[in-house]
Formats: sequence, C-alpha cells, structure tokens
Amino acid sequence: MNNNMAPTQNNPERSTTDLVKAAVSGWLGTALEFMDFQLYSLGAALVFHEIFFPEQSAAMALILAMGTYGAGYVARIVGAFFFGRMGDTIGRKRVLFITITMMGICTTLIGVLPTYAQIGIFAPLLLVTLRIVQGLGAGAEISGAGTMLAEYAPKGRRGIISSLVAMGTNCGTLSATAIWAVMFVMLDREQLLDWGWRIPFLSSVVVMIFAIWLRMNLKESPVFEAAQDAAPANKVESKENSLVSMFTSKSFWLATGLRFGQAGNSGLIQTFLAGYLVQTLLFEKRIPTDALMISSVIGFITIPFLGWLSDKIGRRIPYIFISISAIILAYPTISIIVDKSADVNTIMGCIIVIHNVAVLGLFALENITMAEIFGSRNRFTRMAISKETGGLVAVGFGPVLAGIFCNMTDSWWPIVVMLITYSVIGLISAICMPEVKDRDLTDPRDAAEV
Repeated sequence: MNNNMAPTQNNPERSTTDLVKAAVSGWLGTALEFMDFQLYSLGAALVFHEIFFPEQSAAMALILAMGTYGAGYVARIVGAFFFGRMGDTIGRKRVLFITITMMGICTTLIGVLPTYAQIGIFAPLLLVTLRIVQGLGAGAEISGAGTMLAEYAPKGRRGIISSLVAMGTNCGTLSATAIWAVMFVMLDREQLLDWGWRIPFLSSVVVMIFAIWLRMNLKESPVFEAAQDAAPANKVESKENSLVSMFTSKSFWLATGLRFGQAGNSGLIQTFLAGYLVQTLLFEKRIPTDALMISSVIGFITIPFLGWLSDKIGRRIPYIFISISAIILAYPTISIIVDKSADVNTIMGCIIVIHNVAVLGLFALENITMAEIFGSRNRFTRMAISKETGGLVAVGFGPVLAGIFCNMTDSWWPIVVMLITYSVIGLISAICMPEVKDRDLTDPRDAAEV
C-alpha cells in the first residue's frame, strides 16, 4: 500500500504528487472563497454603504450592506444540498471544478458592476444576484475541499495536512485585507469610491485561473472511488442518505454546533466589528484592516500548530480549550477594542488575539473534525449542509443582528454577548461529540451513530 494515501482497505493508490495536488487545490479553492469573503465583508463594512446604498442613514446603510452580504449565505444552503449530493454521487473532483468556476466568475464580475449613482436600485439588485450565484458555488466549495483532502491524507497526519485548507482561508483573508489596505493608503476617498473599490474584485481572477487549471488535473478521492467500487452508482439510495435521516442525526447537529461557534465569531470579528469601528465609532479604516492582516500572518503559525496538535492529542481537547479561551477573552478584548481612548497598538493587539483564538483557532480544527464525524456514504452532503446551516444563521444573519442590536441599545455590549453565545454553542458541541481522530473514513456510518 502506498503510504501517501488514506490507509484503508481497497483504496486506489495515490502518489505523493497526487496528495500535493489535492492539498494545493483545496488551499487555492478555500483561498478564493475567503478572499471573496473578506473582499466583500470589508467592502460592505467600509465602502459599499456609500456606493450601493447612498440614500440611507449611516447605520441603516451598514445594515443593508450586511444584509446583501447575508443573501449569499441563503444561497449557500441550496448550493450545499445540490452540489453536496452531486459530490457524493458523481465525485468530488467534478463538483470542485464547477464550484471554483462559479465563485471566481462572480467575484470578478462584482468589480465591473455599475453603481447606484449610475443605474439606481438596479445596482444593489445586481450585487445581490451575483452574491446569490456566488453563494451557490461557495456552499459546497470548502466542504468539498475538506472532504477531498481528508480522504487523501494518511492517518496520523490528517490534522496537519487538512490545516492547509484552513490556511487557504488565512491566505484569502490576508490577500483581500492587504489589497484593501493598499487601496486606503494609495487612494484618497474620492478615488476609492469612484473606481478604486473595483480593483480588489478584479484581481481575484488570477487565483481563479490557476485554481481551475489545477483542478482540471486533479485525480478523484481514493475513498470515493473505493466506495463506488463497493456500491455501484445505480444502487438505490438508502434511507441513511435521506434528509430526514440527516436532520435526525446526532452527528449532524454536533457538527453544525461546531460550525456555528466558529462561523458566528468570524462574522462578528471579521465582518461586523470592522464596520462598527469605522462607521459607528469613527476609527481610522486602517485600524481593523491592518489588525486583521497582521492576525492572518500570525495564523500561519496558529493553524498548522493546532492541526498538528490535534493529530497528537485528538480533536476534542483543543476544541474545548479554544472555545473556553474565546469565552474568557470576549469581554476584556472587545471592551478595549471599542475604547477610543486606548492606544492604537493595544486595540490592534486585542483584535489580533481574539481573531486568532475565536476564529482561526477553531477553524484550524473544523474541516478535519467534520470530515471524520461523517460516514463515507454521505460525507460531502452532510458536511456541506451542516457547515452552511451554521454559516447561514451565524455569518449570514449574525452581522445584521449585531448591527440592529448595537443600534437599538446604542452600545457595543451585543457584540460581547453574541461572541460568548457562539463560543458556548461550540463548546457544548465539542464536549458532547465523540473523539474522531484517525477514524476509518471508509466507514459509511456517522461517528455518533457507531
């Protein structure tokens, strides 16, 4: 048996080169998804309220911009179901080619959209349309990449290898934040609102072209091929694949809870907090963008370290420790971040700490843990839907609710309360889940049902 493939009986062999291609493919796809995530979230927080919603008050424009951001997350649920089922039926490779193409084209097209000043209400409508189509592809992208890489990786190294997918989120976040930071430094406000905001979205085409080329040359998951050999494609679908079975599965809800904790924190810190600091508290735009950029660089250490650690001590203990840390850090870090009298370096330091713990730390563990929780028969589908169910509520609607609550209370306290709530949900899920490290990925059963 080739040592570079997932060590399961009857798996087709994959070389080290195949593993590297799968790893780079997953990394690039996730980088593109999160590049879009951060390009749009920072755009929505910092400039879109003026470009697409100029006739609204500052608070309402921010809420509408976040609502447009959330529209993509509604579409992600549909995409997760449709492409997830397709991925479990016709293969991971084909679906990942489709999703990367959809995402990349839509991200680039945002950069050529006319503004509200040019075509009125049709501008935000076109923006919402692109976000919806983009969301359809993104709904299965990171789950497919996580599934593919987990099924390629050998036991004992799944955590560290799968951390490359999480590193893709970091690369995407870093690239997008760096591009916006350069825009803010090189352009004045008029230039930024006139044409500068388009550059970040148009630049994503480079990543898209390379990712598409790589996926055209990628071999199928060995676990999927083995499962197809064991169960022919024309076999009648079993009850275990039904939606009713999925929504009554303990594993599904545990995975959704893990996702809810991480995604909720991500939406609050990377999306809403940046806009709140600039639009409501009138901080300089460079403060949140620079802090997130530095935090993403530090994440190149945080993410692989936690992936490696989870290979040594299991997935549950790191999840529990990081969730508790996020709960403890929520109030002291946010209270300093929103304090206009605090030193700028201290504020940025607190953003970096809470982002690395509550967002990057949890995401370093998420993909491999969720892949190992689900069985081979429906791993792609259930992983995608559980990710996007948590993402829809926490990331799609969370920033909108945070904006409403902060506006209603004229306070930053809702940010702390929501951050703690999300982390508690993740903590409970981590405590209740079984240890899944190095589980046999060819097992068709979900882990909690074994």
